[in-house]
Amino acid sequence: MHDIRPAAPDPLWRAAQALEAGFLSELLRLSDPGTPDAGFGGGPGEAQFRSFLIEAQGERITAAGGIGLARKLYAAMGGPDR
Repeated sequence: MHDIRPAAPDPLWRAAQALEAGFLSELLRLSDPGTPDAGFGGGPGEAQFRSFLIEAQGERITAAGGIGLARKLYAAMGGPDR
């Protein structure tokens, strides 16, 4: 399989990665069982910090190669010269 990630920072590639990270974050958010005793142990600020954690996890998954959605989006937006 060819790697279609650009060598230099490309606005289309950054947009594709942002979309994949957002998609993964939403999947993680929806799969969260929401148990009050998990994570930060409850408290008034847990919901806010949990959202930051989920967003960071989505970004890290994407930065590590993700699920291939960014590559597909990049190609669909005309990113690679093919």
